[in-house]
This record gives sequence, C-alpha cells and structure tokens, in this order.
Amino acid sequence: MQKVIKKIFNKKAPPVLIAEISANHTGSIKKAKRLILTAKKNGADLVKLQTYEPRNMTINSSQKDFLVKDGLWKGYKLWDLYKEAQTPLKWQKELFDYAKRIKIPCFSTPYDDEGVDLLKKLNSKLYKVSSFEMKDSSLVKKICSIGKPVIISTGLANLNEISEVYKVAKKAGCKKLILLYCVSSYPAKNRDFNLNNIDILKKKFKCEIGFSDHSTDNSVAMLAISRGARVIEKHIALDGQKDGLDIEFSIKGKEIKKFKEDMLKAWTLLGKNKFLRTGSELKNIKFQRSIYVVNNIKKGEKFSTTNIKRIRPGFSLSARKWNFVLGRKSKKTYSIGSRINLKDL
Repeated sequence: MQKVIKKIFNKKAPPVLIAEISANHTGSIKKAKRLILTAKKNGADLVKLQTYEPRNMTINSSQKDFLVKDGLWKGYKLWDLYKEAQTPLKWQKELFDYAKRIKIPCFSTPYDDEGVDLLKKLNSKLYKVSSFEMKDSSLVKKICSIGKPVIISTGLANLNEISEVYKVAKKAGCKKLILLYCVSSYPAKNRDFNLNNIDILKKKFKCEIGFSDHSTDNSVAMLAISRGARVIEKHIALDGQKDGLDIEFSIKGKEIKKFKEDMLKAWTLLGKNKFLRTGSELKNIKFQRSIYVVNNIKKGEKFSTTNIKRIRPGFSLSARKWNFVLGRKSKKTYSIGSRINLKDL
C-alpha cells in the first residue's frame, strides 16, 4: 500500500487505478473475492470496498423522503437498496485478508462512526469519503484524525463546499489528501462533465486531484488524466457479469486491463472555463446526509444523539448543523422520520 500511496504523490509516476467493487458482489462474499482477484490480474493498483449495512445509511421507513423516485434505482426504498448493495461488516476482515494474501492493496469507504472504527481495527492504510458523505463534517474529522491518507469525492459540491471539507480535513490532521472530481450521476453522461474542473481544483487546493468515473465512455477518464488526475476510481465487474446494481457503469474482467493501459494515453478535453455542476447531477443532492428524527421528540425536549441521527436522504437539516442542533430544545413535537427545521429549535 505504501508504494502505491507514494506513487499517487509522485507526479513523475503514472496515475493509479482504484478498482471499486461496490455492490457488484451481489451479496456473495465468494464473488467479492473473485472481483478482488480480477482486479489484481488485470492491473488495478488498489481495490476498494464499501463498509456499511442498511442501518449505517438510513432508517427503515416507507415515508416519501425515503423512496427513490427516479434514476437507475427508481422504485427502491432506501433501506431495501442499501440492504441489497451492502458489503456486510462481518465480511470486511476476510476480504482485507484475502486482498493481502493475493498482494493487492485494499481499503474502503466508511459511512458512519462504526465503519470508521472497524477499518481502524483492520489497520486500513487509506480511507475514502464518498460524495454523499463529504458534508458530514463530524465523519470527515473522525476519519482524518486517524492520520492516514484520505481520498474525498466531491460530487454534487460547489467550490465553497469543497473548500470547507478541505479545511475540515486539514485541521483534523490529514497530511496526505486527494480530492476526486466526481459527477454523481449513475451512469454519468458525457455532457455532465467539465474537465476544466480538474484544473480549477489543482490551482485552488494544495493536494493531489483525481477522478471518480461513473461514465460509460473510457475516454473521459483518459482525458481527466491529461488534465492532471493522479487517481482514477472505476467500478468493476466480472467477465460477462450482467447482474449488479452498478453494472451499467462498470468495466468487466479484461476491460479493466484495457482501461489501465488506456490510462497512459492523454488528450485535451475542452470544457467551460468555470467550475460547473449540471442540473441532472444536482437532482441527486437528495441522497446526501441530513439530520432526521429517529425517536419521537416532545415539545421542549432537547435534541440528542438518541433521538436524532445523521442519515441519508438529504431533505432535512444539513449534517453540517449537527453540533449546532445537539442540546437545543425543540419548539414542537416530532415523530420518527420527521425533518428538522432551524426555526423549530
């Protein structure tokens, strides 16, 4: 792992490929191991897991806030989506051990404190913050305080929001930070990209810049490299695999090797000379974390860690307000799954 990390921060070295397994194991730990082996055989530099179960992401509610109404996963209740997509916590050690045995560095994305604590016990050498969690300052602080290199995806975020998470990470002690330009649409269309964003991020922040690729066009990642991306993250699947929640924007089997080879190519992709977020991407801002009521609250009762929680979706009060809300009294009665409004504090 240390060799790969040094490679990321060495501009004379070629860019690094992270093979993201995500939900393409389809609930099978055997398939998860086959995916790790596929990544190794086809030249990926790192393999990445996700560390969560449904309870780490949301609550089991059928209220409209918790239903996916459009996009690739339309029709799912959030709880059911994450139940299907989860990489169970009990798998994590076995998968880390397997990756170590076949000699490919492995790391993961935690989504809450429990996930961070587990990865710390597994002695993860690298951590990832997802785009949908990057505004959860408490989570970012906890991850960065460990003192390991951290990758933060910046999908859905504007420059001010990226500046905020950058400052949070640095203040918490992160000395080696990688920001990923990411378009959080699934799959992302070519018109959603503005690769000049990479240049803007490089000029504004004193850290390495990478690219998280949810497109179906490999040339986008290659062009990102031509703009200076040091890391490319790409979802992977097995040769011929047809099932999987992320299969539509994943490269399969030997395609990984071709993708890695193409990463060495460079072109110039022109975009608008400003930082851009498209409307189609921002529709998914509703999946960011916010503060919801998880136990009934009476009028005059204080908000606490037992009756509110930072979870997906993002219709309620931003997770950034967590410390501001804790300990304040409620002006009204709340039921489980209710949104919180500042005017009611």
